[in-house]
Amino acid sequence: MAISAQTPLEPSVIAKEALMMLENSMVMGKTVHTQFKKEFKKVGDQITIRKPNKFKVTESRTRATHDWTETSTTLDVATQAHVSWAFSTAQLTMTIEEYSERYIKPAANALANSVDAALCKLYADVFNEVGTPGTTPATFAALGAAQQKLDECAAPSQDRYGILNPAANWAMADGLKGTFAAKQASDILTRGYLGTIANLDLHMDQNIQSHTKGHFTTGSTPIMDGATVTGATTLNTDGWGAAGTVLEGDVFTVADCYSCNPVSGDSTGALAQWVVTADTADDDALGMVIPISPTVMYAAAIADGSAYNNVVALPGDGEALTFIGTEDTVYPQNLVYHKNAFALVTMPLAMPANVWGARETFNGLSIRLVKWYDGTYDDEVIRMDILYGVKTLYPELACRLVG
Repeated sequence: MAISAQTPLEPSVIAKEALMMLENSMVMGKTVHTQFKKEFKKVGDQITIRKPNKFKVTESRTRATHDWTETSTTLDVATQAHVSWAFSTAQLTMTIEEYSERYIKPAANALANSVDAALCKLYADVFNEVGTPGTTPATFAALGAAQQKLDECAAPSQDRYGILNPAANWAMADGLKGTFAAKQASDILTRGYLGTIANLDLHMDQNIQSHTKGHFTTGSTPIMDGATVTGATTLNTDGWGAAGTVLEGDVFTVADCYSCNPVSGDSTGALAQWVVTADTADDDALGMVIPISPTVMYAAAIADGSAYNNVVALPGDGEALTFIGTEDTVYPQNLVYHKNAFALVTMPLAMPANVWGARETFNGLSIRLVKWYDGTYDDEVIRMDILYGVKTLYPELACRLVG
């Protein structure tokens, strides 16, 4: 039923419209995991998420018990973002369509962009990277290389997404025109949706981040320094020049250290990739202890290997490190991933007492709307808030497609 021009809009009506607009305005936020009702417990502003266990098959009639540890991760839900505007009382007598177009839609769009930008910044957690640095991806082969990385990490084939910056989006649209699969109209109208190809939904998001590479070539020939043990979260390296640095988000390989399929344990035939987790510079001895992800996992002592192995041999002493891209250069970080690679959690904010307002929750998203009178400026003021957190849950289910 239409709302007449004489009927003031109710807070619940505005809040419902705002929540719908927030969801519709998101790009990456609509393609990641948001449902945690059965997966977490609230601890202050943190939630604890239990990760699934992994088991290794033993091909024998005799039972074998493998050691395993139940793992979990925490997610901080501590970012409160809001938009606010002042208006006259008469403006609350508009129809919801008019009010939405003039106020709710642009406000929700601003909040959605803030959330999408936070999600896109999670690229720095992702250690798999494909593409040619400095070349905008525009071919099926570029998408295929990213999909291959997901396949090799045993990512589910459904619910895969590609988030591209504007340059890659339009280059891909031109390079693959006529090859996209048709989808339902509701999906085609989704903001930023480009098309579906090879079971991969592609979207454009102007919030895709760019990464500046460290200073790792000039005067440096970085190599492994000493033995590495399983469970290591750092690599000892040597051969750095006096100005050698690596930056959080840099990706590199170690010669002769190959990744393995997490299910079969067999080599993928590709060098394992590692991502730097914190900015690091060489010390006075031209050595560098690089913090890395993923944790180095190789359990040769177990007859059938380990379900958590990610390499077929440990990085060896004296082996060369090769960093992807050119030092001190900026590259866009497009993303291809399964939806469980990243998480977005919004939690309902408490409603202030005795105020005009409402709170709505739907599809894992929550928004709060509050209005009050500002006597200082003789204004009616509306404030729209969300409380959220983002987290990389399974970086192995994602791959960067560098531009």
